[in-house]
Amino acid sequence: MEAVTFVLELLVVLGAIIMGTRSSGVGLGLWGGTGVAVLVFVFREPVGSPPVDALLIVLSVVLASSMMQAAGGIDWMVGVAAKLISRSPKQITLVAPLVSFLFSAGAGTSNILYPLLPVIQDLSYKNNIRPSRPLSLSVVATGVALACSPVSAAMAAMVTLTDAPAYGYELIDIVKVTFPAAVVGIVLASFVVSRLGKDIADDPEIQAHIKAGKFEAPKSDGALTHADVAPTTKGRNAALVFLGGVLVIVVFGLFKDLRPVVPGLVNGVPGEVPLAMTPIIEIVMFVVGTIILLIARPKVADIPTMTVFKAGMVSAIALFGLAWLTDTFLGAHQQIIADTVGGWVGNWPWIFALGIFLVCVLTTSQSTATRTVVPIGLAAGIPLGLLSGMWAGAFAGIYLLPTNGSQIAAANFDYTGSTKLGTKLVDHSFFVPTLVLAGFTIIAGAIFGLLWG
Repeated sequence: MEAVTFVLELLVVLGAIIMGTRSSGVGLGLWGGTGVAVLVFVFREPVGSPPVDALLIVLSVVLASSMMQAAGGIDWMVGVAAKLISRSPKQITLVAPLVSFLFSAGAGTSNILYPLLPVIQDLSYKNNIRPSRPLSLSVVATGVALACSPVSAAMAAMVTLTDAPAYGYELIDIVKVTFPAAVVGIVLASFVVSRLGKDIADDPEIQAHIKAGKFEAPKSDGALTHADVAPTTKGRNAALVFLGGVLVIVVFGLFKDLRPVVPGLVNGVPGEVPLAMTPIIEIVMFVVGTIILLIARPKVADIPTMTVFKAGMVSAIALFGLAWLTDTFLGAHQQIIADTVGGWVGNWPWIFALGIFLVCVLTTSQSTATRTVVPIGLAAGIPLGLLSGMWAGAFAGIYLLPTNGSQIAAANFDYTGSTKLGTKLVDHSFFVPTLVLAGFTIIAGAIFGLLWG
């Protein structure tokens, strides 16, 4: 009877995820909450715990980053990124993804990529490089960047799971595995992606457009004709304050002695322990937002209209509903999951990476995948370093299907038509870069995780 109940409730969870994916956006959260209602009122399961700590981190980070965006901080960061990319135009298939990765990790959002897309397109084409190569890998690189950012919603979900007393695995422990793994993955993937598709001179479609006068042939002048960014002093100051806040969080993660001490358990005995990273991230982000308000004077009334704010609120709602659903389900069947699914994951850890990857594909949300699958990996006893490394690489899965906004934007910015969304779900320009980057990063993450995780 217990097995039948388990299967029926699992179908409820999967059904909620599928229906939420169809609705997208806040629909993920709504269907997750509805799934909780079914488990509690129909199957009479005890209600799980909503991911309050993760939500509070998301809200504090979204508020601070929205203040930065309103002050012009993202425009300033885009200007800096554009200059970095333009310095090595011939190596743009490597440089553009790395720059996109670094700035997405620093800002905690992949939205910073949007204004960089025309810059990448212009520079690649002018230097006779097929635009789809750097564009596709840059888009996918921003996915794994969120596993390396101290201020992303996905990291918030991960920290609140692994920072518990039972694990004691903190932010810096995760980043020291995920960051080098992602960099190695991007570097290796760039060698593969740089060979995808025909060169401009050999592409009949592009050459036909040139002959028809739709656009000129590459001239290799390296000029930026679409870098429509207008950095300001206020924007620079706001961005530096925000990045300074990120640095402060990293420092607190590295040096526990700098943190305030609070009452807690030391080896099971009451005593004093350093303040956990969850409240530190929240406190630092509120202070960052306040400093930006004082020195850059953004219009507070404009904050809810910022794209970062809107995307962050959608992520929070989706995280709330689906994480609550999975916590309710996992709490009700903890033993059977540990004995069966946990056993599989323990024997074949790659199943964990596949699970994260597939949930990312279905929900296009790294934070949702984290709250859904990571608890299973923890219950299975996967070494935390290995778990973190595979977790990072699997984030590329959100780009396996051509449904993400940045994929659509990249295809639209590429006036040569080399970046395609396809018609068969697997024939788009991002499919191979997604698989390649995920594979390389998972392998590198597993190695780094076992070495020093």
